[in-house]
Amino acid sequence: MNDTPATAEATSARLRGVFTTAFGGEPALVARAPGRVNLIGEHTDYNDGFVLPAAISVHAQVAARRREDGQIRVVAADLGGAESTFPVEAPFAADAAQPWADYVRGMVVALRAAGHAVPAADLAIAGTVPRGAGLSSSAALAVALGTALSELGGLAIDPTAIARAAQAAESDHVGTRCGIMDQLVSARGVADHAVLIDCRSLDCTPIPLPPGLAIMIVHSGVSRGLVEGHYNRRREQCEAVARALGVAALRDADAAMLEAARARIETEAMARAAHVVGENDRVLAAAEALRNDDRIALGQLMAASHASMRDLFAITTPEIDALVAELQQLIGREGGARMTGGGFGGAVVALLAAERAPQVARALRYRTPAGEAPLVLIEQASAGAGRL
Repeated sequence: MNDTPATAEATSARLRGVFTTAFGGEPALVARAPGRVNLIGEHTDYNDGFVLPAAISVHAQVAARRREDGQIRVVAADLGGAESTFPVEAPFAADAAQPWADYVRGMVVALRAAGHAVPAADLAIAGTVPRGAGLSSSAALAVALGTALSELGGLAIDPTAIARAAQAAESDHVGTRCGIMDQLVSARGVADHAVLIDCRSLDCTPIPLPPGLAIMIVHSGVSRGLVEGHYNRRREQCEAVARALGVAALRDADAAMLEAARARIETEAMARAAHVVGENDRVLAAAEALRNDDRIALGQLMAASHASMRDLFAITTPEIDALVAELQQLIGREGGARMTGGGFGGAVVALLAAERAPQVARALRYRTPAGEAPLVLIEQASAGAGRL
């Protein structure tokens, strides 16, 4: 995906041009799926807990047209027209030469495993979600693929089912054992709302964002690598603590249960679990603070969330910590900042008064590890995936 945002219309025009050049004709349709920013609730999703993300304007797009030879042929507009081809009915096999295509292969296999008759197709993909920023470029791509293939084949796949398939594609095939949050909010986002997701039931409750409240996203310039990093290890630790407590997931634990089991659970795993238990409580409190437009409470909850990610879950970096501290100082009490995404780099999210957002962005002195000014996005919550 590109490292700078662009309008959906400009991306669509560029994508259609790449499609026509590669395949000798216009696509039958273009589908779009947004990236997301998680306002609060990190590493709670795969623990059956609660999260509070919002879909945002940066997005992935997929142009599609049927083929009649049983093949999927895909071209990546943002990677110099790189191509990959595979049989639509083939089992998953990683493409060592074009690893970006594993997301496409994984999504096709996941949809077919869910019982959907995926059509052979020419596909072109492009997007504007900054890679490595923790804004779910991979989930946006998978959901856009699912939406395009559903429309192309007349499959009428429910958005939640598309999100489930997208999660399976990334977790079972690409290699990151992710939860459902990223895919679900990309599929089911609501304009001008955050979405409170119960990751056990998959119930989605739109939470209105107060008028005059802006979402600011600042990319630290520290790129993440979740598959190569420690994401899967954190999940294993959480699951081990849940087994030790005799519960289905950490969603079912509380602080008293953790304290009672402290002597028989390894110290590091206990810290991971303590973050998850506390973070679930913070998510529900933040949803209520948004409903009440209580910006002071929001700031306090975001600060507590970041401290927990730093001290208990150990997924922040010195650069991220410095950026959060500077943003919090600039914002003051009425709003807050925290790392967002899986960790080990990526972006910081802030909530603040919209009229102050440009001033705060200009005042930032933080520089990326490359010595550059950071990418700053000032966002409003967007709608979920659909056909353009």
